[in-house]
Amino acid sequence: MPLIHTIQPAADTKIGIWHITEEEAFFREKVSIEPQIHHPHKRLQHLAARYLLVALSPGFPVQDICIKKSRKPYLPSSDWHFSLSHCRDWAAAILSNRHAVGIDVETISNKVERVAHKFLEPGELAFLDLQQLHLHLTLCWCAKEAIYKWYGEGGIDFRGNMRLEPFALLKAGHINARFIKDGQTWPLHLQYVRYNLFCVVWVAEQS
Repeated sequence: MPLIHTIQPAADTKIGIWHITEEEAFFREKVSIEPQIHHPHKRLQHLAARYLLVALSPGFPVQDICIKKSRKPYLPSSDWHFSLSHCRDWAAAILSNRHAVGIDVETISNKVERVAHKFLEPGELAFLDLQQLHLHLTLCWCAKEAIYKWYGEGGIDFRGNMRLEPFALLKAGHINARFIKDGQTWPLHLQYVRYNLFCVVWVAEQS
């Protein structure tokens, strides 16, 4: 199916969200790359996320994408900043010609509860809404994944290097956070949208 949602939070930033229902051949019409991925669905997710970049910016050079040791995709000779994410049948992409960016999409489930203590500090666990625990935890995980991708260099502890401020559970909202590294602190302003089955969180800030 086509894009289910496009968002333009700023003049220089675009976001796309896609529900993957197509066969692999559909995406290969616009994405002429050969990912070294053997699992069929993972390969489909990979292609769909890159197809989104072309949908957001026709002519985007997906064939030139390289991967850092941290697993962050990037373009070596371009002003474009971008981030990709996929989970089950959903793909998301963010694209900016000005800011470092990060995005994450996750389905809402109870699995995240079992690992919450690994990525949230006690102060963060304390502000969770117990009536909507799985949604709140999923948004927190998405937020920290988006920050991780925004930083892009790896070697980050989700508990030690990131702090989320309390935030309300809305259909679309904001999350204030801090990224702490090498004695410095960067205040970050994230945004999110949520649907019935999944949520998306993104950040676009100077790094």
